[in-house]
Amino acid sequence: MDREKEGRSGVGVLERVREETEHLKVRLKEELEELKQDLKEPQRTQLWRSIFRVPHERTTPRNRAIAVLANVFLHLHPARINRDAVRYSYTWGMGGISFYLFIVLTFTGVLLMFYYHPTKVQAFRDILYLEHDVPFGRLLRNMHRWAAHLMVITVWLHMFRVVLTGSYKRPREFNWCVGVILLVLTLLLSFTGYLLPDDQLGFWAVTVGTNMARATPLIGHEGPFGPQLGMTPYNDVRFALLGGSIVDSNALLRAYIWHCIALPLMAAIFMGVHFWRVRKDGGISGPAPVMLESEMKPVRKV
Repeated sequence: MDREKEGRSGVGVLERVREETEHLKVRLKEELEELKQDLKEPQRTQLWRSIFRVPHERTTPRNRAIAVLANVFLHLHPARINRDAVRYSYTWGMGGISFYLFIVLTFTGVLLMFYYHPTKVQAFRDILYLEHDVPFGRLLRNMHRWAAHLMVITVWLHMFRVVLTGSYKRPREFNWCVGVILLVLTLLLSFTGYLLPDDQLGFWAVTVGTNMARATPLIGHEGPFGPQLGMTPYNDVRFALLGGSIVDSNALLRAYIWHCIALPLMAAIFMGVHFWRVRKDGGISGPAPVMLESEMKPVRKV
């Protein structure tokens, strides 16, 4: 009896395995067909829709009106917003505060550039001159420095709020990725600004930071797969960041160009994309609309 049961159970397991194998084959075939279709028409994929908006067909007056209302350039403000989504208790206002701080940093940074020379001989002297001789120079420098510190904090809080409210989910996946890039750019702006005063704090901060870059995978000579790819102390990412193997005048010049030109431009472009996608994704993500008791219409009795 036991052997018969074992035989039956063995046959049952084999049939189940065959059924699952057939099911997997059918599923794999369907997924391959879907993949082929997606490659032929990428516009129908979720990845495409998360990056590019779907244009409205302007065939009827209603569709034309929707197309105009949804166009950022033709209709700057959204036609409708979720009242609960713009509450400060929900958004914390960190996105707007971060943008405001970026404007403050740009304005004060341009003014600071009038008094600064990115050379080893002059950089630290310019900072002393700015603080002690230029009218309101200390105030200007401190506005720039504290705004930079605050921006790092507000961007982190903004990302934290987005995670807590699930605002990174569909259809906002692409905008979440843009936000992560903006966070990295904010940290890089702060890091490159460290070296510009050319004092002891900046020197050792950049020394430690660039030494960590040695261990970057693939492009650092001490990182995973770096030596196998031919990375050495004279051609890896640290060498590219410093413009040499030590923190000297080349590093100061590179930090100045990255801090004052390249990174702000990149951040401004990604901010534009970020704001554009917020509008295209239906505004700020918020909780489900709540109707107050005073707004409820009484039910008509038939």
